[in-house]
Amino acid sequence: MDRRSFLKTSALGGSAAAATTALAAPAYAQGKRTLTMVTTWGRGLAGVFDAAQHAADSITAMSDGNLTIDVKAAGELVGAFEVFDAVTSGQADMYHGADYYFVGQHPGYAFFTSVPFGMTAQELANWYYHGNGHALHDELGEIFGLKSFLGGNTGAQAGGWFRKEINGPEDFNGLKFRMPGLGGLALGKLGASVQNLPGAEVYQALASGAIDGTEWIGPWADEKAGFQEITKTYYTAGFHEPGAGLSIATNREVFDSLSPAHQKIVEIASAEAHQWNLAQFLNNNGAALQRLQSAGVKVLEFPDSVWDAFGKASDEVHQENMGDELYKKIYDDYQASLKASSGWIQKAEGTYRTQRDRVLG
Repeated sequence: MDRRSFLKTSALGGSAAAATTALAAPAYAQGKRTLTMVTTWGRGLAGVFDAAQHAADSITAMSDGNLTIDVKAAGELVGAFEVFDAVTSGQADMYHGADYYFVGQHPGYAFFTSVPFGMTAQELANWYYHGNGHALHDELGEIFGLKSFLGGNTGAQAGGWFRKEINGPEDFNGLKFRMPGLGGLALGKLGASVQNLPGAEVYQALASGAIDGTEWIGPWADEKAGFQEITKTYYTAGFHEPGAGLSIATNREVFDSLSPAHQKIVEIASAEAHQWNLAQFLNNNGAALQRLQSAGVKVLEFPDSVWDAFGKASDEVHQENMGDELYKKIYDDYQASLKASSGWIQKAEGTYRTQRDRVLG
């Protein structure tokens, strides 16, 4: 399907087409400009909201205060899952979020957060900055009037929190589990009742029994969220998000109206936030995992039979989307880059880590 046809059939076609007339003018004051950034994150959510605020602060600092970003947490202007529409329609100027929340707008958006059995954080950066990743993100954004950049990364995410141990694929049947994106669709094929909840709502849903389990991010963010207060069963490796990217997307008309210098500042601040945020998560996860274990959390790994079921279900999800030409284009390029990157990383870094752990004990 070409982009023009997609817009005509998409539920967002009307709002995207109306953006030119409905676009709210960004605030100006004495030559300075303020852009409103809405986010998919509750205020203060560890790591993810930090990435949004860090990027905003960097933009303000690099522009010497001439370009200010007013960061809104989920619910302060629009709901967590409404930020995409808010920016395409011009209600807000930009968003920070996980693009896989917007697979309903186009399934190709999943690749710019994470897909099941997809890229690690380093492999994603390789594809995005030295392959065709950013160009494909931009091509997708053109459909909806967005200019997008990676603006954060959680690193490899955990398999999640469960009320009972998972001993085989059949244990997912009927399980009420929170997981967004294509990973959630894959779990659905195993019989799970998949919920897509904003991060700020997950704790209450788990505590109340509305869901039986959840993935969130990893030990540090999960500990901050308090899931260990509800259940002690934790799977540390997940199939769904091996290196989840976060995105900053600006309304394209707003972005085009910025000076070339300010456009470059947004681009650089987004890239710097991506690396800063990845280091933030990886720096904090190890110590947080030790604290969780000291608090009685049982750390587990899924058995091979479950991984095999994850793989089969994930492939089915991909195949169901191959009829969309742009999805297939992104998928093929993504997989080619993954194979090219992983070959050397595994032989060099993978072997080194194995031997380092063996030698140092």
